[in-house]
Amino acid sequence: AAVPSWREAPLSETERLKVLQILSASRDRNLNALRDLATSEGGLIEDEVRRTAWPVLLGTNGDQQGAAQSEWKLLPKHKDEDQVQLDVNRAFVYYPEDESTKRTDARKQELSNVIVAVLRTHPMLHYFQGYHDIVQVLLLVLGADAAVPAVAQLSLLRIRDFMLPTMKGTEPHLQLVPTIIHAVDPGLYKHLSNMQPFFALAATLTLYAHDIEEYGDIARLFDFLLASAAVTPLYLYAAIVISRKQELLDFEADEPEMLYAVLSKLPKPLDLDELIQQTMAIFRAHPPESLPGMVWPQVSSNSVLKTTRDPRALSQQTLSDGERMFEKQAAELERAEFRKRTVLQMQQLARHYKRPAGLTGIAIAVAVLAYW
Repeated sequence: AAVPSWREAPLSETERLKVLQILSASRDRNLNALRDLATSEGGLIEDEVRRTAWPVLLGTNGDQQGAAQSEWKLLPKHKDEDQVQLDVNRAFVYYPEDESTKRTDARKQELSNVIVAVLRTHPMLHYFQGYHDIVQVLLLVLGADAAVPAVAQLSLLRIRDFMLPTMKGTEPHLQLVPTIIHAVDPGLYKHLSNMQPFFALAATLTLYAHDIEEYGDIARLFDFLLASAAVTPLYLYAAIVISRKQELLDFEADEPEMLYAVLSKLPKPLDLDELIQQTMAIFRAHPPESLPGMVWPQVSSNSVLKTTRDPRALSQQTLSDGERMFEKQAAELERAEFRKRTVLQMQQLARHYKRPAGLTGIAIAVAVLAYW
């Protein structure tokens, strides 16, 4: 079941009028208006409104719910279900508050059911640790029935890169964070140039659900993220880093441990509305196509970073489209890994046999790579 709204205060007149706008945009499936409302101050206001708006932002409909609920238990077990259970057992730590152990256990069962339903229905998806944090938010807002199609849509069309057979799909995401910082503040980028961007992994991989402990905050942030392209969480992390410039400059560039300690944790408290506006300002001034270097041009055309870039195209994508793009990107990663292994093996062969045989080996490698 969905939770009652976290909000206790009554709506102001301005908020009441905004709710009417949100409900109207949702009813008319006016995605441009709904995205603008979700991004504006206060987002979608509260959970009863989100239950109407989030499915529209994600592109789900009521027809998907019944089939998903009735059929998944008959499907073969997914290989990641044991890990799912381990993570579900650690869920609902920070919210909802003041619930009985019995109610929390029931929520954990609902969470497990939602995740397993999606994985069994789309068995090519690979579970990652932290996925349960994302699903937990959707479950609490939407309830179990509506969460299943919403999670499927999110998984295949918004966070597909994180559910590939390897985590290689996350690398372009992480590499974009310093690239964005470079575009906005070259001096800060230089100061952090000795750092690998792994500090952004936990937050961006889980759409910040792993790091934000307040339910109202993560629900409001999801308003923004569900209304935005898949590259947006990376712009948000860059905005957070830039907002901490002075704190980061207090440490020397050759103190990576201290810098990492700052970079890997979100500041508290988070002024989400201010950060969202900063993120949008950076995005408008430095869209992905204008970023320096080769990170964006080298992103796969099947990556969610590019397939969610056009809101109109995204709104027309189906789960079948997501599965097809998944398979293409998985094949690309497999070919890239094969090329990498082949070159490494030929280099080792060249060193072992010295130049003549080495040149032959490299020639063979070139022929093999040309085939792939």
